Amino acid sequence: MPELPEVETTRLGLLPRLKGRVLKRIVVRNPRLRWPVPDDLESQLAGRPLDSLSRRGKYLLFGFGSVTQIVHLGMSGSLRFAEAAEPAALHDHIDWLFDDGTLLRLRDPRRFGAVLWTDDVTRHPLLAHLGPEPLTPAFDAVYLHAQCQRRTAAIKQVIMDAQVVVGVGNIYASESLFHAGIRPGTAARRLSRPACARLAAAIRQVLTAAIAAGGSSLRDYVHSSGELGYFQLQTRVYDRAGLPCKTCATPIRRIVQGQRASFYCPACQR
Repeated sequence: MPELPEVETTRLGLLPRLKGRVLKRIVVRNPRLRWPVPDDLESQLAGRPLDSLSRRGKYLLFGFGSVTQIVHLGMSGSLRFAEAAEPAALHDHIDWLFDDGTLLRLRDPRRFGAVLWTDDVTRHPLLAHLGPEPLTPAFDAVYLHAQCQRRTAAIKQVIMDAQVVVGVGNIYASESLFHAGIRPGTAARRLSRPACARLAAAIRQVLTAAIAAGGSSLRDYVHSSGELGYFQLQTRVYDRAGLPCKTCATPIRRIVQGQRASFYCPACQR
């Protein structure tokens, strides 16, 4: 599933070509995404210039004046620029056509994504209860320690909870815990303030590196230009079960937490 680095990479790729452009038309070929595409999407947005393109967690927020379009890429979605004459493929569900001829296309084979609109981002049910952004000052050791003290769940599950902090997906949680020297199964409330400081710093470090690498392309995700992300080539533990740790050569172990695979080094993460 595209996570924060992939969504941020998408945002950075779209912004230069779309900001300030007037949306002329929306073509919805298949409205049956995770939630139905609203029938009035085009009437709400067409004729408006795109004032801003921001991100909240894994949601892209297209600001058209007083109306905001919310886009979630789901498990397999991607936003790509296409040529006007390029025919839509089977899983190309929505097109946005702008005044300069730019065509933006949503491809979503599994249809778990979403395209919605709202006139109040702060109160929208998908956004209202999200935790802080991990790359902002609001996410620090004090905050993380306070959140951990109230939870008995494993720390990996806690940092993947979007109400605690947004955008830390499975790959980035495993990698962050490795850099912080914390095992993924450790009970969150056992973490000290210094451990939380290491983990908060590791999350920022890993996510920043992932954005610089264009995210991780494991299955369907590609940039808006069609290029792949390369962070998966830099991982220290993720998907490396049985291989030697790049730091100490101890074999990496794999466990399952919440139906997701976790990877760690038993020597480096004590």
